[in-house]
Amino acid sequence: MTMDGTGNETGDFRLGWEEWAALPGLGLPALKAKVDTGAKTSALHAFDIEPFGPADRPRVRFAVHPIPGREDLTIPCSADIVDRREVTSSNGETELRYVIRCDIAMGTRTWPIEVTLTDRGSMAYRMLLGRQAFGDNVVISPGESFCQPRLSYDVYHSTAVREVAPARTLRIAVLSREEHNFSTRRIVAEGEKRGHVVEVIDTSRCYMAINALAPEVHYDGQRLPRYDAVIPRIGASFTSYGTAVIRQFETIGTYCVNGSDGITASRDKLYAHQILARHRIGMPTTAFAASPKDNDSLIELVGGAPLIVKLLESTQGKGVVLAETRKAAQSVISAFRGLKASFLVQHFVKEAAGEDIRCLVIGGKVVAAMRRVAEPGEFRSNLHQGGRAEAVRITKTERETAVRAARAFRLNMAGVDLLRSDDGPKVLEVNSSPGFEGIEKASSKNVAALLFDEIEKRVRPAPARRRTRSAG
Repeated sequence: MTMDGTGNETGDFRLGWEEWAALPGLGLPALKAKVDTGAKTSALHAFDIEPFGPADRPRVRFAVHPIPGREDLTIPCSADIVDRREVTSSNGETELRYVIRCDIAMGTRTWPIEVTLTDRGSMAYRMLLGRQAFGDNVVISPGESFCQPRLSYDVYHSTAVREVAPARTLRIAVLSREEHNFSTRRIVAEGEKRGHVVEVIDTSRCYMAINALAPEVHYDGQRLPRYDAVIPRIGASFTSYGTAVIRQFETIGTYCVNGSDGITASRDKLYAHQILARHRIGMPTTAFAASPKDNDSLIELVGGAPLIVKLLESTQGKGVVLAETRKAAQSVISAFRGLKASFLVQHFVKEAAGEDIRCLVIGGKVVAAMRRVAEPGEFRSNLHQGGRAEAVRITKTERETAVRAARAFRLNMAGVDLLRSDDGPKVLEVNSSPGFEGIEKASSKNVAALLFDEIEKRVRPAPARRRTRSAG
């Protein structure tokens, strides 16, 4: 035989009525295929078939059980949709099927074919090769089998199959009421750059069907599709309902970057400080009391003035007051009590000098950090309060503290705010929906890309374990 320009052999290519094949572009390194010249089109076993993506670039994702009788082994796949056409099976039934194009490898040859997707779960062969799949110089020997080299299903039990599997297109939902927010737009742009489909879902317009057998999330009159991952961007004013929606996705089994419990705990400032204390994570001394009779005691507990009075529902530095004298502290506390507002009192770390450190933790690692510096005469360094962000090198202790804080709330993505005090880093806050704009600019890190690295690692399936036979 001679070789063509692609490295494939030319000349007659012999196939029996059954052969081993691979579809490398779909992450299927070994399949048994039935060769049927009586059939015009080829078919691949697929289930959970779901179209997605924009109308001008439609895609389909589906799952395959490559080994007959092994429903515990599932390979998720995705591909561009070439067509959708009616196909009549050998028993006379007509079905409307999606058509994809992929490369097939058999022996020393690889060539493109069109394949229809259909559930062949009851069939002995996961793939049927019709006559359209064969070009010139192919000889079919109906009385022979496995004319080409045999493959093995053992490949599915190796980590190698995971390492060489193609990058699977993911369908990801961003729960956000602010579609045009910088962080939301960055997430969408980075996801689409990687070939994923990222949909922004307004959390307030979600509603839920809660039942034991088929819990669902609905949106704009329709049931939401199955997502590979959900990225919560829940605003502080919408925590209760937002976390309820996340709990529903968790019930369905969808991977959520941050879980409902962690978001709820981080938003409750009193509970958050109790969690930090339970895990022995450094923080400014904090005090809380419900009775106005305990105002003086609160002030004493945090070491006296100057001190910070902070509303429990404060965000972005709003509702945070510095009381520089004891009298000022008493006045602010009395005013907050008069408004029936819940608040806590906190030691003022003077040596921080209007600066704090924002550490962004993703997947248990600090992936970026920045120093936030307050305006002159201002103690709050929040960027929303006019503070500026700049690059910073953090210490090993600061890195470990940030990671421990995120882990304490079981958050896979968190912005951990630290103060540099004379006796080590103090955690001010753990934010479950950290912004990307300031920290990307200050650190020059592609934070959105690092988030997708973590998502892809989490939702990509691991190789199946080899099934063992029981003794006796």
